[in-house]
Amino acid sequence: MNNINTIQSLTQTTFDSVEGYKVAMQKAESPALTSALDRHLNSRQETLARLNTALERQGENRITSKSMSADAHQMFTSISDAFSDGDEAAAKRVEEGEDYIAGKFKDALEDKELDMESRNLLQGAYQEIAQGERFSDMLEKQYS
Repeated sequence: MNNINTIQSLTQTTFDSVEGYKVAMQKAESPALTSALDRHLNSRQETLARLNTALERQGENRITSKSMSADAHQMFTSISDAFSDGDEAAAKRVEEGEDYIAGKFKDALEDKELDMESRNLLQGAYQEIAQGERFSDMLEKQYS
């Protein structure tokens, strides 16, 4: 996969993650959980902005809508979670999403053909992604 395709793919996944945090915030009941999710949402939105800026510098379009796979996943989880709101459902949604996005970033960073500029961009973004993954692990322990 070439560098721009990698960045586009990870930017799309990051956009989908932002949307996932929004849904999790809607499911959460606890003000403390909602506040924690909001903080991580803001961090993820900053990561998305940095990735979109990198795309624009390469002459590419910003990612501004959910992917088709995110729409399909959203529909499936909406059906399966129809009767499952609350803090446990919010924590589960975040944990699944964080594991997925962290795996995609890890895989991309293992690509030996990634140029230094792209690698630096993705490593910076991965720092925030890793914080989100640690946060979701904490949520899983707390709410499962």
